Amino acid sequence: MRSDRPLPALALIALLWGAGAGAAAEGPPADCPAIVSQSPYLTHTLAWLGLSDCIVGTSRYDTLDRPRTGGVLDPDGEALALLEPALWFTSDWTPEERVQALTPPGTHAYRLDGFHSMAQVEENLRTIAAAAGLSDPAGRAAAFRGAWRAKAAAVAAGGKRALLLSACTGRPYSFGRDTWLYDLFTSAGFSVVETAERLHWSEPGEGLERLIGELNPQVIFLFERPGAKQCALPPIQGATRIVPLDGERFLHPAPILLQGLDQLIAKRAEWAGE
Repeated sequence: MRSDRPLPALALIALLWGAGAGAAAEGPPADCPAIVSQSPYLTHTLAWLGLSDCIVGTSRYDTLDRPRTGGVLDPDGEALALLEPALWFTSDWTPEERVQALTPPGTHAYRLDGFHSMAQVEENLRTIAAAAGLSDPAGRAAAFRGAWRAKAAAVAAGGKRALLLSACTGRPYSFGRDTWLYDLFTSAGFSVVETAERLHWSEPGEGLERLIGELNPQVIFLFERPGAKQCALPPIQGATRIVPLDGERFLHPAPILLQGLDQLIAKRAEWAGE
């Protein structure tokens, strides 16, 4: 944030930040651009690139202590304007017309994907690193690619049939083809049994049990979030093995997936039945 901003804007930003006008006035370090991250998966990506201190605003979904800039579908144009970011990264779920209408003068906006494949996660790293002026953006993306592929190979699932399941929207859904998790788990050697494209929504109880019976997985990976009651499922009848995984490590298409792969490796005895 520039030091020549009028005092009223500084005061409002301080209220948004919740840390006082002095903290808000400091802004990002002098050697990095002011960045707004409109989704937690982008915040994770920025953190892996060492750009957390450059973030001056985040969406309402984020846990980072920064001024809030609305949601992915409904960004807060006034908050964005007050923060005057050099860079605004958002999901391509944000409508293009909204991005064009709300991007402040002097801000470069980027709509990024990541939800279809690991290659998109890698490309996000390259795009963000280049936009932020970091050295060797392609090399950074390649380093992540090498890291996640090495960890995936270490999982060595041997073709075990797996259902990737979550209920963090309050209703169960499983991940199929054309998702980053399908890509990640198949690269780790699992045979992901969901046949639907993207996400398959089920009804709790008999609907979910019917799906499990049809797909016949050897293991169900259940992505949970600590303290999120809506992520919990009632007992599933007839399931041979259910292995809970930390959703924070898997449900963001970002480099935090490396921690997810570490958890898969650590839980091998649970999912492999060893």
